[in-house]
Amino acid sequence: MRIARLVVAALAVLLVSHPLLAQQRPLVTEDPEPVGAGRLLIESGFDLAHGQKYPASGLEGNLLRLPTLGISIGISSIAELQIDGGLYDRLSITKRSTAPLSSLLNVTGTQTHDVSDIIVGTKVRMVGEGTSHPSLAIRFATKLPNASNEAGLGLDTTDFFASLLIAKNVQSVRVVGNGGLAILGDPTSGNRQNDELTYGVSIARALTEKAEVVAEVNGRRSMRSGIAFPGTESRSTLRVGGRFTPMSSLRVDAGMLIGLTNDGPTVGATAGFTWVFNAFQVP
Repeated sequence: MRIARLVVAALAVLLVSHPLLAQQRPLVTEDPEPVGAGRLLIESGFDLAHGQKYPASGLEGNLLRLPTLGISIGISSIAELQIDGGLYDRLSITKRSTAPLSSLLNVTGTQTHDVSDIIVGTKVRMVGEGTSHPSLAIRFATKLPNASNEAGLGLDTTDFFASLLIAKNVQSVRVVGNGGLAILGDPTSGNRQNDELTYGVSIARALTEKAEVVAEVNGRRSMRSGIAFPGTESRSTLRVGGRFTPMSSLRVDAGMLIGLTNDGPTVGATAGFTWVFNAFQVP
């Protein structure tokens, strides 16, 4: 009930102001609008997560990611290439449990660190937004196994994601929805996978010409009839935050997150910036 009240309160706040297009940080729900032909979007910041769980390695603690990095390259007016990751993930360990991959750990103290997994994706807008219909796009992405299971922060699996993205301005509100399929490898066996449904719904409203508030619910749901493989459990997160645009090419943001499932973090925070500029000419 407490989580339900938080969701309702967040959405109620958003229903009193006015949106901007192509929303991203501090949200993770993808807007179907691409960055634009020849444009480069760079976003960076930090994430803090309290009570972050790693069921495959049995570790639990407080996670710092610094810096998070994202690059979107406008390869045409309707398509972009995306690269997302991070340079430093540090987990301050508060609890250890026996888990399928705990025997592989090379962690002796109360902290462990590694790089983040890199996600490479492509987004293509198929339908532009009109007065009577929303914009539509498709996105395909692959997660590469950069974080190691010896550090306890990675699964050493390569995963695939496919999503349909939809967005519409309804009067002064911009609503974005994502739905798709994730194929996640089993970190305990090289010949099994878990197929999951992915989802996200976000709302953005502007308080002034430069400031806006945002919120979303984003996650995934395991489709296995039995227990999900470790590291592929169902997860869902509520994010609420704000963005400020001091100039047309630069935006800063901050937000908080609340885990809605047992296998994610309990609470967390994020802050960062987004910079967009014309980088090259598209032939």
